[in-house]
Amino acid sequence: MNVLKIGFPSGSLKESTFNLLQKAGYRIRLASRSYVPDIDDPELEGLMFRAQEIAQYVERGILDVGLTGKDWILESAADVVEIDELVYSKSTSRPIRWVIAVPENSPIQSIEDLRGKRIASELVKATRRFLEERGIEAEVEFSWGTTEAKAGIPGLVDAIVELTETGSSLRANRLRIVDTVCESTTRFIANKGAWEDPWKREKAQNLLMLLKGALEAEAKVGLKMNVARKNLEAVIAKLPALHTPTVSNQLDDDWVAVEIITDEKIVRDLIPQLKRVGAEGLIEYPLNKVVY
Repeated sequence: MNVLKIGFPSGSLKESTFNLLQKAGYRIRLASRSYVPDIDDPELEGLMFRAQEIAQYVERGILDVGLTGKDWILESAADVVEIDELVYSKSTSRPIRWVIAVPENSPIQSIEDLRGKRIASELVKATRRFLEERGIEAEVEFSWGTTEAKAGIPGLVDAIVELTETGSSLRANRLRIVDTVCESTTRFIANKGAWEDPWKREKAQNLLMLLKGALEAEAKVGLKMNVARKNLEAVIAKLPALHTPTVSNQLDDDWVAVEIITDEKIVRDLIPQLKRVGAEGLIEYPLNKVVY
């Protein structure tokens, strides 16, 4: 039987990745201390790795496809196929950023002030390239953790390059952002050889379609309502939708059923407006996938 080997990120992205897969229609379970998740699709074989490692394992063919950050593709310089972007993370749907940060009272105001300075980061290679491309010579050393704390220890480092989603942790550590090294979102990547295999490519594309559909559905809801024909024009005038609304006849010829898919954030304002122009029996429901 054909099998697609897929790498999932462990650590902070694990929960959001598994939640996304569940919305896409896959049941996935991971036993305590296990690195081999159980997936209810016999054609998928999953393995858990740190996000930092997945790109290189895809390049080597240990994995056919994988989910990892653009930052770690850049850091490892892995030669892989970037199939598509999947914008999700552990806290927000915004891209994460790797930023150069210094203590609030530091004299460093721009990257030019980093010449001859020492910088700590887990993203060493990408940081070095960022500085070299701008003609800045600085020492970049690998940080094994607690990077934010190192910036505040006199004589240890002059600056750090650290990942941030909201900036709250940097502010809590009294750090100031000087510049952004890169932005990163999750990427669905493939081994070049696997991507040339017709079956593996189609399987990967099918999975991607469902994952993107699940992401698209997160901000959407369905809305159903009953409308008297005499009020239909007024109701439709209020409706935003992906396309024209679906209008279905009812047993009572004087009434129709109307259904739309729309952004969840506007529904709280939309429902009262629809009610006022004649919509009745309004039902809002969540969506698992929206595939364009």
